[in-house]
Amino acid sequence: MNCITVKNNQRVPLSSIPLLEYEQFLEHNTSLLKETQNHCVNYYGLSYQGQIKLICCIANDGEGTIYVSSSHVKAGQSLPSFTAHHLAFEKFEREIHENFDITYIDHPWLKPVRYPFNRADSSKTIAGYPFFNIESEELHEVGVGPIHAGIIEPGHFRFICNGEQILHLEIQLGYQHRGIEQLFLEKKKILQRITLAESIAGDTVTGHTTAFVNLWESLCGFNPDRDLQFARTLALEIERIAVHTGDMSAICTDVAYQLGSSVFGRLRTPVINYFQQWCGNRLAKSLIRAGKTNFPYSNELAEKLLKVLDDYEPDFNEMCKETFSLPTALGRFEKTGIVSRDDASNIGTVGMSARTSGINRDIRSSHPHDLYKELNHQPIVKRHGDVYSRAQVRKEEIKQSIGYIRKLLQNIPEENKSRPELRVPDANMFVISLIEGWRGEICHCAITDDRGDLLHYKIKDPSFHNWLALALAVRNNEISDFPICNKSFDLSYCGHDL
Repeated sequence: MNCITVKNNQRVPLSSIPLLEYEQFLEHNTSLLKETQNHCVNYYGLSYQGQIKLICCIANDGEGTIYVSSSHVKAGQSLPSFTAHHLAFEKFEREIHENFDITYIDHPWLKPVRYPFNRADSSKTIAGYPFFNIESEELHEVGVGPIHAGIIEPGHFRFICNGEQILHLEIQLGYQHRGIEQLFLEKKKILQRITLAESIAGDTVTGHTTAFVNLWESLCGFNPDRDLQFARTLALEIERIAVHTGDMSAICTDVAYQLGSSVFGRLRTPVINYFQQWCGNRLAKSLIRAGKTNFPYSNELAEKLLKVLDDYEPDFNEMCKETFSLPTALGRFEKTGIVSRDDASNIGTVGMSARTSGINRDIRSSHPHDLYKELNHQPIVKRHGDVYSRAQVRKEEIKQSIGYIRKLLQNIPEENKSRPELRVPDANMFVISLIEGWRGEICHCAITDDRGDLLHYKIKDPSFHNWLALALAVRNNEISDFPICNKSFDLSYCGHDL
């Protein structure tokens, strides 16, 4: 047997994951990606019993299953790469290389990813990042960041241009590596770990926190009641509406459409502020907890949310009608920042970035969690892969989320006041948790030790997949189109750097 087949949030004994020789491990996982319904949700390494244990998780989106396999290799070893067979593995292997000094002999782009404090080669510093360059008197380089004029996070963008035309963009991140995965092991209290989950990416508090609590409850053998699943599903869709609306404002800003920028920006505020009424924090921190809730949902809260949506919808619909019929806006949206379906598939894009290029990839439908199975979610898929498609997906997903929320509020479950306490997690277990955040697929993996404590914790934000899509999107565009391309993806720096 080459792998074990698991479901989303299903715990299995670590020993049940087949251990393959590396050549067999490579052949098995790369062959799985020949099927379009399969994609890699996580591939990483950990120090284990004096060796490096590699674990690869391939999701079958057609069957709603995940294939998990493993292999043992040695630090400093030279190996043939998965990437030579399928580009979607490139960043996973770059991270393994950086962490464990494993050299991939045929990897096309073996560069550091994050510069963590515990990297294998401490002599490699962020100041010496090996940028790609082209020697030519006809071309010039443009550097942006890592200190930005706007209030955003640190990242460096190096353009190679011919006049105004972008020929190549390389994106260097890693400036704020926080060591969050290691902190999950060092912090022993569940509240500390949930607080860490809330801090992985500030614009995806409910997404990452839901991934953690679902994972933790699985390790503890705890089945969440309907009221907990209701709150998590509702919070995810509110977060989706709020951030998508803010991104619509930012996209309008970057094409100098002041009316759209102002109206969409105003509409975001009451949606995100609703969390403040629910749990006391406008980003939803403190709302989601493992095995319990401190803020049970009520009919009064439902009335307030319906009032927010009733006020939101007419203005949102009118502003969308204006924006998507304005020739000057459409002239900047259409055929700008195109990522083809083939490119999106080859690099393994997820979430909205995949769906705008014609790839039906959405955890809510393929590996549903919480109450999404009841909602029978149908992903919004576009096919042009440009700024216009990314704006259209946001518009339609906002309307879809409003519909889901109205449906959920028709049947608010009562709080279960007699649920059992969480017990200690099972020992020597592996679990994988997938969540569809507003940006796309979030993946958390955990392994417990002999005592049931965390032995290893692995986090993957959707940005980890999608930054390369942005670099491809801007090729052959004018450099003045970079801001709108960047904002149309709205990827996370901190979610990548961890």
